Amino acid sequence: MSSSSLVVDPVATSLEGYVGFDTITQQIEKKLLKRGFHFNVMVVGQSGLGKSTLVNTIFASHLIESKARLAADEPTRQTTEIETVSHLVEENGVHLRLNIVDTPGYGDQVNNENCWEPIIKYIKDQHSAYLRKELTATRERYIQDSRIHCCLFFISPTGHALKPIDIVVLKKLSEVVNVVPVIAKSDSLTIEERQAFKQRIKAELTFHNIKLYPYESDEDDEQEQALNESIRDLLPFAIVGSERNVVIDGKPVRGRKNRYGVINVENEEHCEFIYLRNFLTRTHLQDLIETTAQIHYEAFRAKQLLAIKESTHPSGSQSNLNNASQSNRPNQWPAAAAATASNYHPGQQGQGQGQGSFGTSSQSNIPNSPHSVTSSPNPVMMSPNDSSQGTTSHR
Repeated sequence: MSSSSLVVDPVATSLEGYVGFDTITQQIEKKLLKRGFHFNVMVVGQSGLGKSTLVNTIFASHLIESKARLAADEPTRQTTEIETVSHLVEENGVHLRLNIVDTPGYGDQVNNENCWEPIIKYIKDQHSAYLRKELTATRERYIQDSRIHCCLFFISPTGHALKPIDIVVLKKLSEVVNVVPVIAKSDSLTIEERQAFKQRIKAELTFHNIKLYPYESDEDDEQEQALNESIRDLLPFAIVGSERNVVIDGKPVRGRKNRYGVINVENEEHCEFIYLRNFLTRTHLQDLIETTAQIHYEAFRAKQLLAIKESTHPSGSQSNLNNASQSNRPNQWPAAAAATASNYHPGQQGQGQGQGSFGTSSQSNIPNSPHSVTSSPNPVMMSPNDSSQGTTSHR
């Protein structure tokens, strides 16, 4: 008897008494609360746009040191290499392991050719480290997730258009991570200038076919689709960040004070910070994590496993690719991720040749190919000393 004959359509059956399996959601919640959650956010943008300040403002805590000058005679301070800061924060019994990745300001040098490559390499290195742990014979019960779940991309408030380097970096980032663009220091623009600037940016993103988060999905219900549509209308978020309290009508609020008045960062009439914060923490935090795993990491994983299969079984690689290309993928995937993952067939990786390729991957030298993410001969079995590990600091 074939296994397909065992698959039957379930029949809806009413219960004659209380069984109790409806408590499964409470059981899951209890286990998840005990384990805690991980959220990894990266900030990318030119120097001096307030990247550190915005992260501190979103999470209402001083999590990362700002590089801003406190006095006019101070020398300019910049992030010169990728830095990771880790914090464990707690709110109403929910523990969140928050990793903040600060990147050097790109476009600051005289020659900015390929200045985005260290950022892209870092993101892919985290995927590679996670995949390596998955393929280990005795793997951890709960793999520490260092994959980047959200990338906040800071746009300079010029009021004109995106710079050519911004377009290139946005294209590269959108292929490997969930990108959320923000207009930094939007208080330097008037309301009319801000709206015109946002429209120009949207037109450029559409022209260059740059797909940003949240993606369209047929799996979302009407409420989720309406919420995502409202968020896409707001992109890019025009924000103002501040860690300082100013007094407005006798109440201390986070904001900025100048000779023209006071800017309240949590006032939606002043900026869109409150929409960004609610989006990142209150409505889409879990979806950002799931999208990273199901779309970006899955596309990376498919590339690596196909590269291993091609190197270990070159004679059958073409037929495997042809069979794998028949798999269907959700239409919300970014173009580059969809093109990659369309070559991946989950049903083939755990059988026959796929099992053999896992056992021989550490013994074979895989030539450099479009499937490889680094110049290392082996795209999966990287050195245990990842480039990202040396810069991690714990607080």
